[in-house]
Amino acid sequence: MLLLNATFEPLTALPLRRAVVLVVCGKAEVVHGDPAGSVVHSSTSEVVVPSVIRLSSYVRVPYRGRVPLTRAGLMHRDRYRCAYCGGRAETIDHVVPRSRGGPHTWQNCVACCAKCNHRKADKLLSELGWRLRVVPTAPRGPHWRLLAGVTDADPLWLPYLGEPAA
Repeated sequence: MLLLNATFEPLTALPLRRAVVLVVCGKAEVVHGDPAGSVVHSSTSEVVVPSVIRLSSYVRVPYRGRVPLTRAGLMHRDRYRCAYCGGRAETIDHVVPRSRGGPHTWQNCVACCAKCNHRKADKLLSELGWRLRVVPTAPRGPHWRLLAGVTDADPLWLPYLGEPAA
């Protein structure tokens, strides 16, 4: 479940149980329900399972530093496409290999298909005559910190994250 601040700013992803507790206690309201129409039942009431909830009162968010580099975040940034051939990406590759002093940063890591990753091995792009389809950069924006830690973001969250639907 996606948790939004009172201003509709994305805050975090929550487990179902925590989201339902916030809604039942009146601390949050359902913005977008589950399309499957699932319902959580108790002895006295029932609650529609939410996909997106919004806090009733504003919560001040402390300063957030750089977005951490995670597999989920990198795959999302590259839209699960190989940086070399454009195919479906399953692995992560360091443009300048770690064995040659390449850092583990957003600017040096790309999503890659297994075939290209195996062919590239620990070579430089100039040695193979390859080019990157897109120059890798560190992501920006409030939603990236959230997406870096979520492996499978619900497509219903995209309008609230300020992204176009893919």
